[in-house]
Order: sequence, then structure tokens, then C-alpha cells
Amino acid sequence: MYIPTNTLPKATRQDFPIVGIGASAGGLEAFSQFIDAIPADSEMAYVVVQHLHPLHDSMLTKLLARVAKIPINEITDDIHLAPNNIYVIPENKMLTSFDGVLKLSPRVKNTKNQAIDIFFTSLAEVHLDLAYGVLLSGNGSDGTIGLRAIKKHGGITFAQDLDATHNEMPQNAINEGVVDYVMPPAKMIEKLISLSKSKDSIGKENDPNDEEVFEEIIKILRHHSGVDFTYYKQTTVRRRIARRMALSKIVSLKDYLKLLRGDKLASEDLFNDLLIPVTEFFRDTKIFQIMREKIFPLLAGRITEGNTIRIWIAGCSTGEEAYTIAIALHEFLGDNLQGKEIQVFASDISEVAIKKARIGFYRKSQMRNVSENILSKYFTANTNGYTIKRQIRDLCVFAVHNFLNDPPFAKMDLVTCRNVFIYMDSLLQKKSLTTFHYALKENGFLLLGKSETAVPAAELFQSFDKSGKIYIRKNVLGKFVHSGLGVNEKLKTLKSAVKRKEIIKEDFRKSAESLLLANYTPASVIVNEQMDIVHINGSIAEFVELSIGKPTFNLLKMAREGLAFELRNAWHKVKETGLPIKKEGIQIKSKGVIGIITIELQPLKDTSEPYFLVLFYKSIVSKLENDSGNFNVDEMFENVNLRRIAQLEKELAKIHDDVNAISEDQEASNEELQSANEELLSGSEELQSLNEELETSKEELQSSNEELLQINQELLNKQQEINISKNYTEAIVATLREPIVVLDTDLRIKNINRAFSKKYNIAKEEATGKLIYEIQNHLFDNNPMREMLEKVLKEKSQIDDYQVNVNLLPYGESIMLLNVRQVTNETSKKHLILLAIEDITERRIAEKKLQVLSDGFEAKVLERTADLLNANTELESSVKKLHIANAKLQEYAYVASHDLQEPLRKILMFISRLLGMEEKISDEALILLEKISKSSTRMNTLIKDLLAYSHLNNTDKQFVKTDLNKIVENILVDFELLIEQKSIEVKHHKLPFINAVPLQMNQLFYNLISNSLKFCKNDGSICKIEISSRELTLTQIKKFPILDQKLGYCEIIIKDNGIGFDKQFENKIFTMFQRLHNNEVYTGNGIGLSIGKKIVENHNGIIFSKAKENVGAEFHVILPI
Repeated sequence: MYIPTNTLPKATRQDFPIVGIGASAGGLEAFSQFIDAIPADSEMAYVVVQHLHPLHDSMLTKLLARVAKIPINEITDDIHLAPNNIYVIPENKMLTSFDGVLKLSPRVKNTKNQAIDIFFTSLAEVHLDLAYGVLLSGNGSDGTIGLRAIKKHGGITFAQDLDATHNEMPQNAINEGVVDYVMPPAKMIEKLISLSKSKDSIGKENDPNDEEVFEEIIKILRHHSGVDFTYYKQTTVRRRIARRMALSKIVSLKDYLKLLRGDKLASEDLFNDLLIPVTEFFRDTKIFQIMREKIFPLLAGRITEGNTIRIWIAGCSTGEEAYTIAIALHEFLGDNLQGKEIQVFASDISEVAIKKARIGFYRKSQMRNVSENILSKYFTANTNGYTIKRQIRDLCVFAVHNFLNDPPFAKMDLVTCRNVFIYMDSLLQKKSLTTFHYALKENGFLLLGKSETAVPAAELFQSFDKSGKIYIRKNVLGKFVHSGLGVNEKLKTLKSAVKRKEIIKEDFRKSAESLLLANYTPASVIVNEQMDIVHINGSIAEFVELSIGKPTFNLLKMAREGLAFELRNAWHKVKETGLPIKKEGIQIKSKGVIGIITIELQPLKDTSEPYFLVLFYKSIVSKLENDSGNFNVDEMFENVNLRRIAQLEKELAKIHDDVNAISEDQEASNEELQSANEELLSGSEELQSLNEELETSKEELQSSNEELLQINQELLNKQQEINISKNYTEAIVATLREPIVVLDTDLRIKNINRAFSKKYNIAKEEATGKLIYEIQNHLFDNNPMREMLEKVLKEKSQIDDYQVNVNLLPYGESIMLLNVRQVTNETSKKHLILLAIEDITERRIAEKKLQVLSDGFEAKVLERTADLLNANTELESSVKKLHIANAKLQEYAYVASHDLQEPLRKILMFISRLLGMEEKISDEALILLEKISKSSTRMNTLIKDLLAYSHLNNTDKQFVKTDLNKIVENILVDFELLIEQKSIEVKHHKLPFINAVPLQMNQLFYNLISNSLKFCKNDGSICKIEISSRELTLTQIKKFPILDQKLGYCEIIIKDNGIGFDKQFENKIFTMFQRLHNNEVYTGNGIGLSIGKKIVENHNGIIFSKAKENVGAEFHVILPI
């Protein structure tokens, strides 16, 4: 994801450091270690950014508060930062630093989470060198771009060491070279505080010589790298110098200058800091859309078959831009590529960046903007990233090149230079634009960065697409110039002049030298390599004049008539030989005056760029006419002309000889080059052939090596398996209860287990090496055992369960069961005998006793079986009688209940009529009538419940697919008025379909919901009822042994926050007529839950309750699905 820095706010920043801390997976542990180390007075603010689940409430703030010694705050929109505070991002938000505050915005759905990159980049843009970046545990590559931005703006960066729980995020940043310190989180705080104090001390001592020291640092950089940073934006350069000073724990510029002078690595580090590469594949997708729609069609239309499209990527960094342009153009041309050649020249002043670009390998995190189609088409996937394919790599030429000093490429159709001008002042920008104008063909295109413009050279370029910062070359004359005396040098000269005025003690020798130079030396000028005048000494008006048209300081263009040719000739010789040259007798004419002069050119030594001193000496000057108007000029200069002609003829002859010599040398060189070229071609072919053979051999060796490694690994694995198996076997043998002994072919003991040692009271060391017959006073020296062992040795057979009756002293007569195996030692190939001995004497005695008992038990079992048959007959008869009695009882209960309903209805009717005659009845009688009415109503309810309970025993009910949602919804409609009156909140989740008796399900849930509604609290609090369900797993089903594990079950939960009940009543409440409250407080008859339990049992389910007094109750119903 590309984060366009120009779209981020350039906003107010605080005057204290801001530490951004980012993490993902495993971040909690790393955050805790980091925050636990923060002291109460670090004077820094800390902002924590983690990848949080968008749908879950974050507990990060509360968890980190446990270890924090300073206040910790969850970020709200527009929150202001303060030192010694920690700020934590909330869930489902993106965070940026803006206008001195933190801004929150919603996270975009279905996009990769780059929260750390976005915040770190904004932090760098706003707080510049006061921004610190810390990247902790996490997967992916988020944070790398942000750390690069912080480093670019002068901040300092940290990453967790590779002991991180998930080290992919910090490792990616380390690999990209954007991390200054790698360490554990707990140690970072100490380093942060130290760096902050160092930065705070830098520049506090206002040394008046710091400007000169700064200029010396620029000179050292120029000497070290060949790049002059004089014309780069000074704030950026100074900020990077301050960053390196902080990292080196140096406070003063003078001390840092000493370090640079004595340590080349320090100069290299500063140079690399000034060249932090910021680039990506397909950066700014809008630009490439414009290129496809407007630029590429024009380029393709201008190119005829056999010609080349030439593109120059100036400041290409690590190559992403160059490869992107090549891929985009290749994609655009498609089938029309035939007959057209593409050349992409990519240059940068960083040799490190160019080396990486040439390799063309990029990590997966660097491919975030590349589509899957482009990846598969133009890249080869590797273990850690992707390599550009040959078809694109061959289009690109990479070179270390400084377009400010080196000769530019030429005849380009397109030049791109993005995000380079932002580091330059206007002088360098104009010089760069002049270079690009020279490099481009007529109507060629120039592409700049979003915050860059071609305005400094408006005479050379006109806008083609403002939104895309694309310009087209004007068909005007331009020139390619080298860096001469610019604005900065003029400023330095002025500053030097001011400083000289401040010097109290005058240097009289310098004053005298200045006087002599002004009055007694010839006029002179200093020119650069392009013959532009950069310094004038004395009056040169007699030798030069301003030309008509656009002003210029070029000496050749300003030279008076007759002087330009001589100057150019002398200048070329000085450049060629490096030696001074003097030319005499040169005739010039100016304002009616003819003069004979001498010129001298001398190259200046020990200068950063080539400069030349040109001196002018006067010889003869005369007017063209005298007062009478008859002055003879030819006579006056006849001798001079003759001398001049002779001199020119001499020079011409020398030039002719030089040309002949050069021509001969050129021919000889051409022949030598031709011969060398042929040899090189031949050698190249041989090398190519040899290289192919070596490549083939390498591949074969590689293949063989891989096979050997694989075989070796397999052998190691097998050996490991054998060792494990051996250890495992020995462990088993050692723990067996039966005595085991290993013998060699001479029947000498090689090994015994613990059981053998214990059983026969002999140590392993004592037994090893002895004959089996010799140990323990010839304990095993008996004929049956000897015969058995000798048979195994001769026949190489095995013996199973061989029973031997022996008299083992002092044990007496014993019965032993022997198992014998002959085994082979894989290492020594020797045969061994494995003898397992089991003493079954006690077992045999037990078997005899068991047989006697078995015979006795058999007689008793036969006797008992007859008794059981008689008892079963009587039991079956009793069961039949109980069924008949139960049926009659149910019938009686039904009839009794039904018969009771008629007189009860009449009683209720008569009471109703009496209550209607209240004016004729006394108050005492009315009270009695109301009590009779309530009692009759309760009796009516009880009769109905008894009838319902008796109906539950009817097994003729049919089970059908029943929707529990509809049943509950209908019940809630019945209770709608009561729910509204009591302001009860009922939450009804989705319930399942089950096979059930619908009427019984209706009665079950009616009773349970009625129960929750009845026992709401009367303290004014809101009563809440929640009905939910879940499908049980097999593990959950196994917790209830009564349930059939072959079936599926669902659990329906009716939960309320009513008065609840004591835990001791959780099972009792399902008992018939069990009530916990009297009728004066809560009405009821104690049958409802009994009915519910009976219904659940009829459906092969279970019901149970959980409750807490004054908290609420839960009823759990588990039914088959």
C-alpha cells in the first residue's frame, strides 16, 4: 500500500519527542515489556498502535495499565498529546497525527491492515526529527514504510530483536535497512531517553564557527562520495546531520567533524542517511493510468519499425520505478511490440541502490501494489520474494550517475525524475531541468513528483498534464551546464566579507598584496570548464563586450573581434595537456582602436572543479585614423602582420603534422582494437561454452548433493528412530514384572532386568558374564532347562509357554513358564537368546482351588436359578396389576377432576352473583366471599393442572417436526399485556426445529416463561428475560450419561434476573406441589415445573435449573433434535 506523503498534513508539532510503537501478533507481551520499563519522568509521549480485531472490544488499554507507571489513555478523536503519557489506539480505527493532535478515522473494510505504516508516516511528516519509531512482534510487513519515513525526516528507529514471538514484521524492516537499533523491548527505553537527551543538547551552544564547520562537513561528504550537497535544501541536510550526531552521542558540530575526518564509516553512514531511498512498484496508480492513456500512445505513434523507445529514470533508487515503467510500456504495446525496441536507462548516485536494482530481487512486502497477473507474468517467485524476469531485466540498464555533474543521456523520449527535486534548492532544480531539456528529443516528455514543478525552467518546458505533473519539452535552445558559482557561494562571499570587517587586527601583508594585485598585474578572469566567467580581476573592458540578445558570461561569446578563435584554440590545448599556454601578437579591434595583445591560460590546481586563469597583456594600441585622415595602417602593422602570419603558418604546419600522426595512430589503434575485439569474441564464445558446461556440472552436482543430503537425513532419521526404539524397548523390559535374561551363544549372561535381579537376589553387575547355570549356587542348573536352551541354539527356533517343574533351592518345588527367542544384534551380527521366566506356581495352586470352588458354585447357581424364575413370574404378575391400577387411578383422577369442575363452576357463579349484591351484604361477608372466590380459582387451576398432568401419560401422541420459534412467539403474544405493564425486556434468539408433540412443547414453554414473568423483582429494577439455544457437541453430551450419544441434542435456556432461589432447591422445585413462597406473595400450586419435567422426560430429554437468590434463575432444557 503506497502512502503518498504529500497528502499528509504539514502540521503543528510539539517540542517534546513522540514515540510511535507498533505491533501485531504477540504484541501484548512486547508492549508490556516496553511499557513496564518507562519511568515516570521520561518527558516523552508514547502512542501504541496494534492490529486489533474490528468486531471485538479491545482490552489493550486495561491490560497495559497494569504495568504502566504513567497515565495511559485510549485515544479519542482530536486528543492532544502530552509528555509522560501513553495513548492506545481503539479497535476498528485508523490513526494519524494532524495539527498537533491525533485523528481517528474508520478502518476501511476488506483492506489490508496497514495501521502502523499510516500512523508512522504521518508522525514523521508532522514531528520530523522528534519522531521515534518502535516496531515490535508481528506477522507481515506493516511498519517498514513508516520506519523509512521516520528515518527520512530525521527521526530514529528501533525494532525488536529476533527473540520476538512473531519476528516477521521487525525482520522485514531490518532487511530493508530502515532500522537504527535492534534490541529487546525492555532495553529500548534507556536508549530512547539517552538519544532524546543527546538530540536536545545538539545546537544549544551557539558557536559562531558552526557555519564554517558545516561547510567543512559538506566538503568531506563531497570528497568521500563525489556528491556536493551545498545546493541541497539545508534544513534537510542539517536534520540528517543532527540525527547522525544523536546516534553517535555527539553534541557539538566540531566533535562530529573530527569523527568524520577520522572515520570513513561515519562519512558513509551520513551519506547513506542523506540518500534514504523511498520508492515502490506502481507508486501513484493515477500516474500510470495517465501514461497508458496519453503518453504511451504518443510514444508508440512516433516510433517506426526498427527504432527504439528510449526512457531515462533519473534517481531510480533500488529499481522499482524503472521496472514499473518497463512493465507498463510492455503491457501497453502487447502484440504491437514486434519491430520496436525499448531501452530504459536508470541512474542513481547511490552505488548500493544500483547494485540492488541490477539484481532485481524484491521481498514479498515490496510487492504490495503489484497485481497477481503482473506477478505471475513478469516475476519469478522465490522462497523470500520475487525476481524480475529476463524479458524485463534485459530492457533496463542501471548505472551510477550524477545527473548534476555527469554528462546526461541523450535523445530520450521520456525522462522521469520523481521526488528528487524536493531535496534541492531552486538553483539545482533549474540546472536539473536544463539537463533534462538537453537529454530529451523534440516534444519529449518529463515526469516529476507530485510536489515538484518545472516552473524554475518555464522557458524550456510547458505543462502537458497538471494533475500528473507531466511536462513536454519546448523546441527552444537550451544548454547543459555544470555547477558554477551559485547563490550559496555568493552568500558565503558576503558572509566572509562581514566577518572580515569584524576582524580588529589588520593583516598588513594581505593589504599590500591586494594593492599590488589591483595596480601592477594584468587584467584577468577565472573561467570554468564551459568558459563561463566566475571571477574578474582588474578591468577587462578592452578585451570583452556584452553580446546582443540574451545576456551571457561566456568568455568566448563576450570576446572582442579577433580574440575568440585564439582563446578557444588555447583553451583546448590547456585542457588537453594540463599545462599553461601563452599566445602573443593577437590583433583585436574595439571602438575604432586596433590593439596587439598577448593572452595566457593557466589551469588552477587543487580546486573541486576544473577552473582556468586567463590573463590579458597589452602590446600595441593605435588609432585607425590621424587628425588629417591619411594614416597608413598597413605600414604601421606590416611587421606585426608578417610576424603573425609566420606564427600562424608554423602553428598550421604543426597542426597538420599532429593530424597525420593522430590519423596514423588511429588506424593502428583501430587495427589493434579489431584484433582484440576478435580475440574477445572468440574468448567470449569459449567462456560461454565453458560457462554452460560448468552450469550443467553445477546443476548435476547440486542435484547429487541434494540427493546425498536427503539420504543422509533419512539415515539420521532412521538412526534416531532406532535409538528411540532401543531406549523404548529397554524401558519396557526394565519395567516388566517377569524376570528376563539375555544370553549369548555360550549361555553367558549379557543383561538382566530389575525383576530378575529382585526375584533371584542378584545384581546386574554380578550376573553379567557368568553362565546361567552358575549364578546363585547353580539355581538354574537343571536338566529340563539345559535341554530346552540347547534345543534353541541348535535349531534356531523359538519356544512359547514351555512349562518346567523344577526344584529351585531354597524356593522348593516351582512351576516355571519359559518363553525363549533367538535375536540377532544388528551391529555385531551376533546371535543372542532372550529368556523370559514366569513363576506360575501360585497361579496353578489358585487354578486348582478355583476349580473346586467352581464345582460348588455351579450347584448353588442351579438352585438359585429356580428361585429367580419363580420370583420373576410373581414380579410380572405384580407389574400387570400395577398397570391396571395405574390406568384406573388415571381414569379416576380424570373423572374426579372432571366431576369436580361442574360444582366448582357453580360455586364461582354464585360467588360472582353475591359479589354483585354487595350493597345487601355486610363488609365481613364480602371479605369472606373474596377469600372463597380466590380459593375456588386456585382449586380450578389445580384441577386443570392435574388433568394436564394425567394426560401426559397418554402415549398415543404423535411426534412431528415442530418450530419452537413459533411456539415461543405465540406465548409471548399471550403475555404481551403483562410484559408491557411490568416493563419487562424479553430477548428471544433463534430456536431450532425438533421432533416433538406441539401441544406439550407449548405447555412446557408456557409454564417456564410464566414462571420467569411471575417471579420478577418488585424493587423498581428492569426485569429481563432471555431465551436462547445452542447445539451440543459430543463432549458436552457425554456429561449427561442419561442421554443417547448416538443422537444430536439442543439446549434451550430461559434466563431471568428475578428473585431467584437458594441453590439447595435446584432439584426440589421439580417435585409435585413443591412451592418456595406462600400464595399471599406469589400465587401458584407447585405443579407447573412438575408438568414441565414430565413433558421433557416424555421427549427423552432432561431439564435442570441454576439459580442464585436475588440474582436470577436459569432453566436448561435439553431435547433431541
